[in-house]
Amino acid sequence: MMEHPENSEEYKGLTVNAGIEQPSIVNPYLKLRKKPKRKEYSVSEFVEGIVQGNVTVLSQAVTMVESLKPEHQAIAQEVIEKCLPYSGKSVRIGISGVPGAGKSTSIDVFGLHVLEQGGKLAVLAIDPSSERTKGSILGDKTRMEKLSVHPKAFIRPSPSAGSLGGVARKTRETIILCEAAGFDKIFVETVGVGQSETAVHSMVDFFLLIQLAGTGDELQGIKRGIMEMADGIVINKADGSNIEKAKLAASHFRNALHLFPTPDSGWTPKVLTYSGFYGLGIKEIWDMIDEYFVFVKKNGYFDYRRNEQAKYWMYETINEHLRDSFYNNPTIETMLMAKEKEVLNGQQTSFVAAKHLLDTYFQLLK
Repeated sequence: MMEHPENSEEYKGLTVNAGIEQPSIVNPYLKLRKKPKRKEYSVSEFVEGIVQGNVTVLSQAVTMVESLKPEHQAIAQEVIEKCLPYSGKSVRIGISGVPGAGKSTSIDVFGLHVLEQGGKLAVLAIDPSSERTKGSILGDKTRMEKLSVHPKAFIRPSPSAGSLGGVARKTRETIILCEAAGFDKIFVETVGVGQSETAVHSMVDFFLLIQLAGTGDELQGIKRGIMEMADGIVINKADGSNIEKAKLAASHFRNALHLFPTPDSGWTPKVLTYSGFYGLGIKEIWDMIDEYFVFVKKNGYFDYRRNEQAKYWMYETINEHLRDSFYNNPTIETMLMAKEKEVLNGQQTSFVAAKHLLDTYFQLLK
């Protein structure tokens, strides 16, 4: 032990005792437990677990679908292929609306309403991602308080991570897995009003648009692209002093819908008011959705739309693979930087640079 200088001859009258040895900050009785390694399933085990409705296996299969690792993607595609015969037996409903319109609260109430009628519900929420970690914020799941603990419900947020196209494709693949697991009702919720609506519209049977009244912004919601996609418009927070404002907003939306051509389905979208917080008007919304399904199944539009969606996703997948193949090509990666400089320095036009890059890429494929 190191001697204190105070104990030297100079300081005879002063004695400093050695201090008490301090115990370790780590509890000696604590046995460090190793985190159990997650079981890795084979393709046949994945399929068997999903078809039996095992939510743990389903969750791991969805993680495989969302993974960017090539080996995970290979397993995921094989699982999806084998689950395909068990899918297609659900009703898929897209739910969108401006941020703050009460989508998550509404889904909580809608979900409990449809589960009372029997069956199982899967909610696939395209969740905003953390810009730093690219992880999911999981805000939606915390707001679906009752649904998140319901034994017949499965809630899965997918981080958008800046690539809506990629998330949309993965969400479509997740729908197939959920259907194979016996979920006969699928809700797909989007981040907010924007590009994600088009992608979600291309994978659902009914597109529900949630709007607000009393914000002084009713006409903001009447955006042609989104209004034309909607099969039903519902105005939330129609309670208390807001009831009259909600009715007025509903009449604005009905008038706006008259200006649009009749949709391909032949169905005229309806505008209803409700309160997600107080659970008012929920039954009327689901009566409208049931009426829509009876209508489109009778005139054949339901099957036509599903076929069109399958075709759309085939082309989307081709486009995505071509794009990835182009940008991940080592020769192209090197050339891109050089061409970018030439364009920025005014040595070459954007179109000529793009043509050179594409010509080089097609030469490499020969």
